[in-house]
Amino acid sequence: MQELAIVEAADDPLTAEHPDIPAELALQGFDGVRAYAREPEASSGFLEETLGFVPRAGVNEWEARGNRRGAIYAYDAPPEERGIPGAGTVHHVAWSSPMDDHEAWRQRIAEAGAHPTPIIDRFWFKSIYFREPSGVLFEVATLGPGFTADEPLETLGEHLTLPPDYEHLRAHLEQVLTPLPDPRAARTRS
Repeated sequence: MQELAIVEAADDPLTAEHPDIPAELALQGFDGVRAYAREPEASSGFLEETLGFVPRAGVNEWEARGNRRGAIYAYDAPPEERGIPGAGTVHHVAWSSPMDDHEAWRQRIAEAGAHPTPIIDRFWFKSIYFREPSGVLFEVATLGPGFTADEPLETLGEHLTLPPDYEHLRAHLEQVLTPLPDPRAARTRS
């Protein structure tokens, strides 16, 4: 289940900006994740010792904190009926890492027995995937190099850009993908 919530936080907001949304109504960041786990205590050591999460006063609740922002990670008891993956469900939880720390995170996770993937080059960022002890799929993704690695910010998103490994699929993708409208054109008319 996903929900929007009004949350008081000491962190500076990451306010989304859009000309059609008043600043006071804009989303201001991501507060946290609640996952289902039958035995959340199986993950507490890994979360605290390996990932550096700090336990909170709530039951089965931790804070993950970086240099500028933090988020909550918590477990709820799962429903009796098993969920069905697909549209509207969350596939994995992503955390960020500076580029220089990425290999160290992979090594730390491997040493804790979590079986991370090799570092996967996604062209605009690099990823490591692993399951924490309660079975939730985590991704650690780098904060760069970013989407301006191959096109300038001023024209970002004006045409279909593919990572080099997928360029051979361009002709097919251009036929099956629905082009999105460019919101910049609407802004310049007002």
